[in-house]
Amino acid sequence: QVQLRESGGGSVPAGGSLRLTCTVSGYAYSSNCMGWFRQVPGKAREGVARIYVGGGTTTYADSVKGRFTISKDSAKNILYLEMTSLKSEDTAMYYCAAEGAWDGVSCPRSEYNFWGQGTQVTVSS
Repeated sequence: QVQLRESGGGSVPAGGSLRLTCTVSGYAYSSNCMGWFRQVPGKAREGVARIYVGGGTTTYADSVKGRFTISKDSAKNILYLEMTSLKSEDTAMYYCAAEGAWDGVSCPRSEYNFWGQGTQVTVSS
């Protein structure tokens, strides 16, 4: 049974940093994509960062470029999201996702087969 478990969320002041962790069990990702997404109540889910596990290609939403970094530890089956210079508009529930199909150029924006339960990030201004 595939499980994705996020951790590392919390409350920080604006300008602060957090590192989110997604621990994957029951699944050995290889040549596909994983990603981080976020959602605020009443709004659509937003893609934050994606990574092609097979080659390392990363993609970021414009709103987080230069502030967030997605990375993976393949040996430990862990996905990370390093978040710096946090802003109040980064406040959301953050989800990790796995098994998105790499099309040779990019990772999918939202089509992933496995999702975690989410971890809350709250940034106070």
